[in-house]
Amino acid sequence: MEFVHKSIMLDEVIESLDIKPNGIYVDGTLGGAGHSSEIVKRLTEGGRLIGIDQDGDAIQAASKRLEPYADRVTIVRSNYAQMRQVLRDLGIDHVDGILLDLGVSSYQLDNAERGFTYREDVPLDMRMDQRQAQTAKDIINDYSEMELFRIIRDYGEDKFAKNIAKHIVKAREEQPIETTGQLIEIIKAAIPKKVRMNGGHPAKKTFQAIRIALNHELDVLKDNLEDMIDLLNDDGRLCVITFHSLEDRIVKNIFRTCERPCICPPEFPVCTCGRVSKGRVVTRKPIVPGERELEENSRAKSSKLRVFERKNAGE
Repeated sequence: MEFVHKSIMLDEVIESLDIKPNGIYVDGTLGGAGHSSEIVKRLTEGGRLIGIDQDGDAIQAASKRLEPYADRVTIVRSNYAQMRQVLRDLGIDHVDGILLDLGVSSYQLDNAERGFTYREDVPLDMRMDQRQAQTAKDIINDYSEMELFRIIRDYGEDKFAKNIAKHIVKAREEQPIETTGQLIEIIKAAIPKKVRMNGGHPAKKTFQAIRIALNHELDVLKDNLEDMIDLLNDDGRLCVITFHSLEDRIVKNIFRTCERPCICPPEFPVCTCGRVSKGRVVTRKPIVPGERELEENSRAKSSKLRVFERKNAGE
């Protein structure tokens, strides 16, 4: 199966990165290199693109797609959490732009064997990085009812989280839950029929929650966003595409703190905390896809793009 992922808000991302032809750019979620192939086209021989992805299939597909630009492209299999180390290994201290597209690729969703899908009955997997030992099956079968409840409530924002967790624990007492099909039936039984008829797929929120927990998606984002801003040169930009409110909230809050880091009480006449702004939020409101893109690509529906521009680097 070919690695396909329609690049979300491609034009908006390219415009927001404000690409310098001889700059250094990092795509922290390389995927099939849809965004990267457009970035690299705008670079001269002095420019450089570093692509990072933890998915072996993505690395293979991106390497093929970026082959014509091999002289200015470096591809590394890693998690964007290791970005600073990846750059250090390449002898790079600072870059001119960073992109994160936090969506699960179409390939990962559509390739049933990867176990992300709730449309087919396949083994529960959901690993972004196949080198990881733990799978979704381990979470479903080993976590306590309270842990499952918290994951589904916090990461899936599902109001039936308590009941779903209860049903999972009850079902696994009889036999291990090993496939997506088994899990879907359990979730359906935990949600009132009336709600199931009107909402989207009843398993969508739980599957999202398990995937986020398994791949530590929110922790990785929270722990590394500010560090990425520190990796930027003056006027360098960080562009982040999110797909649900939890991610978007993290990006929004960290961008705001980096812009206005002062923690002095409002009644203080002057700042005494000494915390310095790292730059400015370019997007007061997030950029969202246009109508045409939404018609052509249903997966763009919940996407939001936020942009931060570095100032005062090195001060």
